[in-house]
Amino acid sequence: MLLFFLLFLTLSIWKIWAFLPNEQLVDDDRTEGSQEELISLMLKVIKDKKGNIQEDELLYAMKKDKDFNAKLFWRFNQNRLKHLLDSFYIKNSNTQSIKDIYISCLD
Repeated sequence: MLLFFLLFLTLSIWKIWAFLPNEQLVDDDRTEGSQEELISLMLKVIKDKKGNIQEDELLYAMKKDKDFNAKLFWRFNQNRLKHLLDSFYIKNSNTQSIKDIYISCLD
């Protein structure tokens, strides 16, 4: 009975391990480098539009930019943009809007 318990325990652990992600995916857009790439693209688009842009327009402009990597950022959407903006606002306490981001980029 102990032998069957150990056998099934080993089998169960192996099945759980097999379904857990063991390596980073090729299109993982949650890495630090991907975040930096998105932030630099966001700043570029905001500078191009001189800060006169709304969030939904910013999303569209970022997706249409020639530097946007559609294969890597295929999951990029409005919620991800809001998260990106919020993280930028937190890191740069003097910014609270897209216009503030534009003004801070001029300095």
